[in-house]
Amino acid sequence: MHTDRRLLIKVGIGVAWVAVVLLGSLPLHAGEKAKVTPKPTLGKKPPKDAVVLLAYEPGKKPTFEHWQGTWKASDEGYAEVSKGNLLTRQPFGSMRLHLEFCVPQTPGKSGQAAGNSGVYIMDRYEVQILNSHGVKPGAGDCGAIYRQVPPKVNACLPAGEWQSYDIEFHAPKIDAAGAKTGNVRITVVLNGITVHDNQEVAGPTGAAKNKKEVAKANLKLQDHGNPVRFRNVWLLPLED
Repeated sequence: MHTDRRLLIKVGIGVAWVAVVLLGSLPLHAGEKAKVTPKPTLGKKPPKDAVVLLAYEPGKKPTFEHWQGTWKASDEGYAEVSKGNLLTRQPFGSMRLHLEFCVPQTPGKSGQAAGNSGVYIMDRYEVQILNSHGVKPGAGDCGAIYRQVPPKVNACLPAGEWQSYDIEFHAPKIDAAGAKTGNVRITVVLNGITVHDNQEVAGPTGAAKNKKEVAKANLKLQDHGNPVRFRNVWLLPLED
């Protein structure tokens, strides 16, 4: 039986369009990578009950009354890493945390030497900050739970651009005797992209790995010898 080749072409195109409608896009070809479009949540406003750790107001230097330590303060409204870590005066447990950061351009440097800093929740669980734009992310790259879990995707912008973290953190469960009965869980949204979704964390990370786990502790922004900038840092304590 003779079949019109033009009919087969039309049928094939129709099947392809059905696939597009049902699946949202055609399958990736071998060797292609799924792409994400970072959309930083810059300027996100703190809710009513939030603790504003670094207020952001263009034209006004941030202050450090919530911190042990001070960094360089700019009239553009940001703080720049210098003179050691920043550690909050107040301890916190479970929280929603928002912060904005900008890693410097680092010509001739790569890996851990490139724009390194970190957000140490409870001074124990580090969410890494690094110039990781365009690399296949590992457990030491931006968005990683440092040395434990790499981000699901690379959601980083190029160095010199402002980026955002929105983190929901649930502290470890500690009983009356001080023993841990449940692990940390954390969701990390980097530049609007979820890179960890309710991820369980077995214990303290990196340089904090030998610290005892507790119900509350101080938040730390790390000085790793790179002039990383921070602004609009606030957190909302949560009751688990």
